Amino acid sequence: MSCVAVIDYGMGNLHSVAKALEHASESTQTNTHVVVTHDHDAILAADHVVLPGVGAMRDCMGEINRLGVDKIVREVIAADTPFLGVCVGMQALLENSDENDGTECLGIFDGHVHSFASKFKALSSKKNSFSDLKIPHMGWNQVQQRIDHPMWHNISDCARFYFVHSYYTQPNDTQFIAATSEYGFEFCASIAKDNIFATQFHPEKSQHAGLQLYANFLNWNGKL
Repeated sequence: MSCVAVIDYGMGNLHSVAKALEHASESTQTNTHVVVTHDHDAILAADHVVLPGVGAMRDCMGEINRLGVDKIVREVIAADTPFLGVCVGMQALLENSDENDGTECLGIFDGHVHSFASKFKALSSKKNSFSDLKIPHMGWNQVQQRIDHPMWHNISDCARFYFVHSYYTQPNDTQFIAATSEYGFEFCASIAKDNIFATQFHPEKSQHAGLQLYANFLNWNGKL
C-alpha cells in the first residue's frame, strides 16, 4: 500500500483534502493510505506529499517555519517525491507575497505573489474600472492548460475548477506555468517543475475534475 502525506501545519482545509484523496484512491483503486501529519519522518517516508493551505500568508509561513515544514518541503522535493501544493500551498512556493505588507515565502520558484486589488488598480481606466469584479475571486472558472503534463490526464482543456483567493502567483519564468485562468486579466492557475505540481484552485472543491486531478496525482511518479 502506498502512502500520501497531507502536511498539517494548522492552516489548511486538511479534512476536505484528505477525504478527497481517499475518494480518489477508492475510485481508481490505487490502494493509497492518506495520513495528515507534520511529523518529519512520516512525511519523508510517504510516496506522495500534499501541502494545502488557506488563510493569511504571514500566518501560514509563520507556522510553516515554526514547525520546520519549510525544511521538510525542501527535503521532499530534493528526494524527487511527487509534491502537490494547493492554494496557499502553491503561493508559498514563490519567493515572497505582497500580503500583510510583504511576507517571505519558500523561494522554490522565482517570482512573487500579488494582489488582485493592486493589479485591478494598475489596469483601471475610464473604459474599464474592474468595479464589477469582486475580491476575493470566488467560484468556478475555466482553467486553460498551458503544458502537457500527467496531472492533466483525462481532464479536458478549459475544465472548470473552484477558486477562492485574493492574491495570484506570478512566476518569473513562464515555462513553469502549467495553466492559466481569467479574472479581469490572465493569471497563473497552476505551476509545475520536475516533481512539483501546484494549483491555485481547490481540487477538493472542484467535483469530478478535481477528483480526477487528485487521482492523477496518486498515480504520478513525479516525472514528465
